[in-house]
Amino acid sequence: MIDFGWAARLRPWALFVLALALSWPGAAAETMVTAVRVASQGDRLRFQLDLSQRPEFRVFLLADPYRVVIDLTQAAWRLGEPPPSFADGPIAGFRFGQFQPGTSRIVLDARQPLVVQQALVQEPQAPLGWRLLVELQPTTREAFLQAMRQPVGAPPASQAASRPPAAPSQPKRSEAKRVVALDPGHGGVDPGTIGATGTLEKNLTLEVAREIKRTLEATQRYRVVLTREDDSFIRLRERIQVARAAGAELFVSLHADALGDAKFHGATVYTLSDKASDAEAEALAQRENKADLIAGIDLTDEAPEVTGILIDLAQRETMNLSARLAGYLVEEMAHETQFLRKSHRFAGFAVLKAPDVPSALIELGYLSNRQDEALLTQPAYRKRLAGVLLKAIDRFFQGRTGAKRP
Repeated sequence: MIDFGWAARLRPWALFVLALALSWPGAAAETMVTAVRVASQGDRLRFQLDLSQRPEFRVFLLADPYRVVIDLTQAAWRLGEPPPSFADGPIAGFRFGQFQPGTSRIVLDARQPLVVQQALVQEPQAPLGWRLLVELQPTTREAFLQAMRQPVGAPPASQAASRPPAAPSQPKRSEAKRVVALDPGHGGVDPGTIGATGTLEKNLTLEVAREIKRTLEATQRYRVVLTREDDSFIRLRERIQVARAAGAELFVSLHADALGDAKFHGATVYTLSDKASDAEAEALAQRENKADLIAGIDLTDEAPEVTGILIDLAQRETMNLSARLAGYLVEEMAHETQFLRKSHRFAGFAVLKAPDVPSALIELGYLSNRQDEALLTQPAYRKRLAGVLLKAIDRFFQGRTGAKRP
C-alpha cells in the first residue's frame, strides 16, 4: 500500500490523481517528471526521477521526523505509470509539489535516519532521457544530524529570488483605501484536504480568495493583498510577513478542511486563543500548524511562539477586534451558508499570531462532505460568498474611519 502520510487513507486511484495534481503548474513548464523509480541495492536505496530536461537540484536532510528533501527546477508531473509503493523499507512515502515559483520540492518521509551517499544527474543515453539519482543509506542519528549541515548540490537559481518581502518595522498604508490581506490556505507541496470527489483545498482557497479580492476592490474602498498569488508554498510566518509588509489592517485566512464524519457540513469562523474552544478546534489547529513540517521546512532554529506570551496585554485590543470581526462574519455569512454548531470557535492557529493585525480563519465548508464540496466549486456560489464577506468587512471598518492599526 502506498503511504503518502497525510494522504494515506485515500483510495489507490485517488493517489495517482493526487500525484498528477500536486504539481500542475501549467503548460508553460519546461521540465517534466516522466517517471519515479525506487530500487534497493543491498542496504542502499536508490530514488530516481526521469526528466525531460537537465534540472538544477539540491538535496538536504531534516530531523524529527526524518525527511530527505529534494529541491529542483520547477517541473510538471507527467507520470506514464503509477508512482512506486513503499510497503517496506526505510522510506514511508513521498510528496511532490511546487515549493515556490521556479522551484519544485520532493519530500521523502523516512522511517529511520538516512544519509545521502550520492546525488547526481545522468545525461541522456538512448532511449533514456535525463535522470536525477539520489542514493540513500541507513545511518545513525548522530551521523544523520551531522549530515544535515552538508546539503548536496545547489538550490535552483530562482529559489533565492522568490522569498516574500520582509515586514518593515513601521508598515504604511494608503490613506484612501483600507488594506485587507487574504490568505489562501496551503499551496504547492502542501495540498491541504482532498475532497470527496478529488477537489484540492489549495486550489479552492485560491479561487475563493481571488473572487473576494475582485469583489472588495470593485468598491474602490479596499486594496487587497494575497499571501500567495499562485500554487506556491508559503511558510506560515511568511504569510504574516506579507500582510504586515503591505500594512494590512485585517487578515482573513481561508480554508476548507475535513471532518471524520462526512455527514457534517457548514462553515466555521476561528480566532486566536491560548486555549481551544473544543477538541475539534484544537485538532484542526494542530493539523494546520504542521504545514511547514509537511513541506520540508527546518524548524529547529525558529524562535518558539509561546501562547502564554502571545496572549498578553499588548495583544488584547487585537484579539477583541478579531472577535468583533468574527461576529460580523458569522452574522453575514449566515444569510448565504449553513454553519456548523458553535459557529465561532477559538484555537491556536500559527497563521493568526500577528500581534497587531486583527485576524480570523474561515473554514468555508468541509470537503469531506459532498454537499459542501459541490457548493464551493460553483463560481456563482463563490461570488455570493464574496458578497457577504464584503458586508462583514464593511461593518468591521464602520466607525473606524481614520483609526490607526492597533
